Amino acid sequence: MITHQLALLKREIWEHRSIYVAPISVAVVMSLLSIAGLVTMSAFDSEVRLALLGASNIVGDNERQAAMTMFFLGTSWVFMLTLAILTVFYSLDSLYAERKDKSILFWRSLPVTDVETVVSKLLVAVLVLPLVTIAAIIATHLVNLVSSSIWVSIKGGDSSHLVWGSAALLDNWLAAFVVVVASALWMSPFIGWFLFVSAWTKRSPLLMAFMPLAIVPLIELIFLRSSVFAEAVFGRGGMMPLFRGIDLGRFFDEERLQVDGEAVRLLTHLDLGKFFASPSLWAGLIVCGLFCTAAIYVRRYRDES
Repeated sequence: MITHQLALLKREIWEHRSIYVAPISVAVVMSLLSIAGLVTMSAFDSEVRLALLGASNIVGDNERQAAMTMFFLGTSWVFMLTLAILTVFYSLDSLYAERKDKSILFWRSLPVTDVETVVSKLLVAVLVLPLVTIAAIIATHLVNLVSSSIWVSIKGGDSSHLVWGSAALLDNWLAAFVVVVASALWMSPFIGWFLFVSAWTKRSPLLMAFMPLAIVPLIELIFLRSSVFAEAVFGRGGMMPLFRGIDLGRFFDEERLQVDGEAVRLLTHLDLGKFFASPSLWAGLIVCGLFCTAAIYVRRYRDES
């Protein structure tokens, strides 16, 4: 089983190059934009040197760490958006493409069950894609740190203190890992739905997947005068019980112009206990399992296979 899964995961990465091409492309673009920003700031030489002097002598460690964390978050959200789009298109194409090009007939000739095939595609969407995204985020952060270090050194600043000393790498990377993987688990009902549509529809999987999500809430609103389904579907992303929330009054002391050292750490704002204790998480995983079971059934009994 494990050997089959590893082989199937390699197959998915081989067949769907967007799994790694998209994150790499975003990483290159974000790195180039960061370098372009540094080059642009070089035109304001006197202001930059004054800012570096102030950052070295006036601004505290917590403030520099907060600024660096905001810089990291500014680049990471692009990867999150890319991951969401990539997951949708991969899930909708994964089972549909093999029926469209008839490659399912070849794969069915191998000693691999329909359960193993669907599970491998689910693992790619829930685990592999987030891990590739995390790797791209880390690579981008490192490139940005190196380029910033070179730029600060050229401007006469202490890059080891201003750049590397202000970057809470482990905190940022662990927080990114938790958020990305938790988001994949939380949105797993949609992944299961997309896999089912991919296995079932004969054409236009994108349309077939999103059309019911638009029509059912409309019917519910007209005939039942309620929006339970709409809130469950479109509001699920905002209901993820992972974040504790940020108390701006505790985060930043306006009188002393200081950032709280504990509040600046991203991991302190995440609550894994509340996340895994949420009934909505487990209900979503059950729904995902039901849709994947339906996808397995449909794949097994398609008449063309």
